[in-house]
Amino acid sequence: MKNTHYPRFHLAFPVTDLEAARAFYTDILGCATGRESDRWIDFDFFGHQLVAHLVAPEDHPSNVTNAVDGHAVPASHFGVIMEWQQYEQAVEMMKANHIEFVIEPYIRFEGQAGEQATLFVKDPSNNHLEFKAFRNIDMLFAKDF
Repeated sequence: MKNTHYPRFHLAFPVTDLEAARAFYTDILGCATGRESDRWIDFDFFGHQLVAHLVAPEDHPSNVTNAVDGHAVPASHFGVIMEWQQYEQAVEMMKANHIEFVIEPYIRFEGQAGEQATLFVKDPSNNHLEFKAFRNIDMLFAKDF
């Protein structure tokens, strides 16, 4: 059951191939589509509105990384925070669909109050997505663990 009583975010992002984006976001991630044109597609990304806008490959932004926990985390990325079980199911679905992990699933702050699971993947246009889950969602914005 979807929670409809929270603010939704809207994110527009560049893609170099609309049909490849459609296949990835609908067939792999299970996102429904909304309005669309020959230059963009709306996706229901876990209750939030993503809009994939077609750009030429040479106009797609480059990706810079930052070191986090020994991983090269893409500075430009977006994603979703899931329930722990939903995250585990997403990991299995990605493995079953042979999605290549940019950063393999792992646990940060294991055994601590801020324990969280995270992974990174890329869509067909090289946009980076992070999927994560907190053992205790109340730690989402905690400054100290």
